[in-house]
Amino acid sequence: MSDRMLRDRLLATLAGSRPPADLVREARLGVHGDVPAGLMRPEQPRPAAVLVPVVDRADGPGLMLTRRTDHLPDHPGQICFPGGSFEAQDADAVSAALREMQEEVGIGPAGIRVEGFLPPYLTITGFAVAPVVGLLQPDYQTAPDPFEVAEVFEVPLAHALDPDQHQVVDVTVRGQALSYYQIDWQGYRIWGATAAMIVGLSRMMREQ
Repeated sequence: MSDRMLRDRLLATLAGSRPPADLVREARLGVHGDVPAGLMRPEQPRPAAVLVPVVDRADGPGLMLTRRTDHLPDHPGQICFPGGSFEAQDADAVSAALREMQEEVGIGPAGIRVEGFLPPYLTITGFAVAPVVGLLQPDYQTAPDPFEVAEVFEVPLAHALDPDQHQVVDVTVRGQALSYYQIDWQGYRIWGATAAMIVGLSRMMREQ
């Protein structure tokens, strides 16, 4: 698939997507989260949103990711999308995702064109996550929050979406067998919820 075809296929896939009508309910009832069937699903997961930033490059779309700083109490050093819990001022998932993008990476809403949504995702840590996909122009400028973000980088979207790059890792959590996805790229290890959202997008595009 050519670079332009990949971009067009992505936009066509997202064209029919809709924001969650009831984020917590849809995340709890979904089958795409990383909570094993044998574990109790949280009764009141915390609403959250992430921005899935796709950079519209002429030589092929890129997928922007961040690496969390090592001193954070939650998920230190982990690769993730910009995002976090809803706050009082957030009207919806788009508002939350765009706010988090600006706070963490320094890119404001004016530099992002929202293109669509991925299915809500329930994490094992108790978050109901709404992934919002946004398109960025390649001349973006970042100003990462040094407390939260150690690094901002891009992975070629073609690599991230390639099923041959989607490894399955088996572990045991709280006595329950758990499998999670992992995607490697040039020394970066993308895993857990972030990798699962990427795998979900890859499947959506192949089924389009």
